Amino acid sequence: MDAPVDATRTPAWARLTQLRNELNVNFREWFANDPQRAANNTFVAGDLYVDLSKSYLTEEIKDALLELAIEVGLPSRRDAMLRGDRINVTENRSVLHTALRRRKDDSLDVEGVDVVAEVHQTLERIYAFADRVRSGQWLGITGKPINTIVNIGIGGSDLGPVMAYEALKPYVKQGMRCRFVSNIDPTDIVSKLGGVDPETTLFIVASKTFTTLETMTNARQARAWLLEALEDRGIDTDGAVAKHFIAVSTNLGKVEEFGIEPENAFGFWSWVGGRYSVDSAVGTSLAIAIGPRRFEEFLTGFRLMDEHFVNAPAHENVPLLMGLLNVFYTNFLGAATHAVLPYSQLLHRFPAYLQQLTMESNGKRVRWDGSEVTTQTGEVFWGEPGTNGQHAFYQLIHQGTQLIPADFIAFANPAYPISDGDQDQHELFLGNFFGQTKALAFGKTAEEVREEGTPEELVSARVFPGNKPTASIMASALTPQVLGELIALYEHITFVQGIVWGIDSFDQWGVELGKQMAIALNDAVSGDREAIAREDQSTRGLIEFYRKHRR
Repeated sequence: MDAPVDATRTPAWARLTQLRNELNVNFREWFANDPQRAANNTFVAGDLYVDLSKSYLTEEIKDALLELAIEVGLPSRRDAMLRGDRINVTENRSVLHTALRRRKDDSLDVEGVDVVAEVHQTLERIYAFADRVRSGQWLGITGKPINTIVNIGIGGSDLGPVMAYEALKPYVKQGMRCRFVSNIDPTDIVSKLGGVDPETTLFIVASKTFTTLETMTNARQARAWLLEALEDRGIDTDGAVAKHFIAVSTNLGKVEEFGIEPENAFGFWSWVGGRYSVDSAVGTSLAIAIGPRRFEEFLTGFRLMDEHFVNAPAHENVPLLMGLLNVFYTNFLGAATHAVLPYSQLLHRFPAYLQQLTMESNGKRVRWDGSEVTTQTGEVFWGEPGTNGQHAFYQLIHQGTQLIPADFIAFANPAYPISDGDQDQHELFLGNFFGQTKALAFGKTAEEVREEGTPEELVSARVFPGNKPTASIMASALTPQVLGELIALYEHITFVQGIVWGIDSFDQWGVELGKQMAIALNDAVSGDREAIAREDQSTRGLIEFYRKHRR
């Protein structure tokens, strides 16, 4: 790839700096003076209704941000990604997660290989396997059908599947359940296997290389648990692993060595990063849980957002505008964090999923040519579902001194409609969603506080400054298709920011050093005195404390 354009040296950056210096956010005045502000800043992307009117977008800022996208070459970089150019330069790889959801009758030739055809061949195998499990044709070692899936993975091989499973629980086959093991902390696997019947459990080991330390450690523990539990019941365990384990991996040799039949291994490609892989074979647990038809709807949602990102005019292109807005908040207004606040308990793992997607992608200090970045990069993404968050951290967003842009997500129709007497509980819930963004935007003045009869000495504590930026995202319901659209929306937001910053959003070398050191410390942690003596004084002291207190 060509060297990145230094965004800070572009005319658009200079214009944005000027607009920042002139910016006086007053949502009350902005809305009063412009009856079309909401209409002009609300957009439709697929099934998503996105209101950016309570963001810091003005027509001048929007124009400058869109000009910045042109000046850094964002459209050409987007096109390079979509056609399979090796834009992941530090690993010399294509970046083709968008190929995972292209239509079967599409084709995409990348260096002589039709990657879309390969994707659909794998999907067909996954769907056939999922149907066998769901229909009861796939049986465990004692002839019983499977009702529990235990997915063993870490990072993208865990965060995506568990988030999507939790989000789509209303679509899960009755009597089927999934559990997810990721942490090498023994508590994770022990607690997840509690109450699980080994005769009706299928384990999915998700590791592309089948060497990931955490995943393979947990996989061996799961295998030992299965064999021991079956033996305790007097069951012959010959062939049990092949009946109760499948793999998401391309290392067929190690898969077979583990005891899994190679035909029950589903692969994915080097051009799929872990945090972009939930719609690949990594989502096999989800495909089993919700079924192939619903999984296809999930993929359709991704594709609809991909098409919007490519085809929508720039001034109404939702991921483009949201990504550029995040750059404005980060680089021009000093926002260090970004809250994602789903008003849906089903999305309770969505902020955690976005943490990996955004922070592993854009937490970089050098650009794709190896030169130092010229501005701040990345944001700390965080959040919890409403209304729980309202009773925890919203105080900081409303009245704190930090600027915290927030994305609010809600759905018109609940998965479980119930009433509290005459009160529709979902309407009560959504009243909070509407009210919070209104309060953050318009606040409460000292005069309004006094009019409520508040004693003067308490007035200042009850003033809400308002003018806090938010985005509101709504859809009719949280369906598989809508979930796919939401995920792809944030994938493209992340891409937009990375291109402006000139970084490679698709590698993750920062993950590696700590893992390497952990392995190198094994001898010291195990008590090798010479190995302990070689460590720095802090690490040595911590290991000594551990050795002294380990029972």
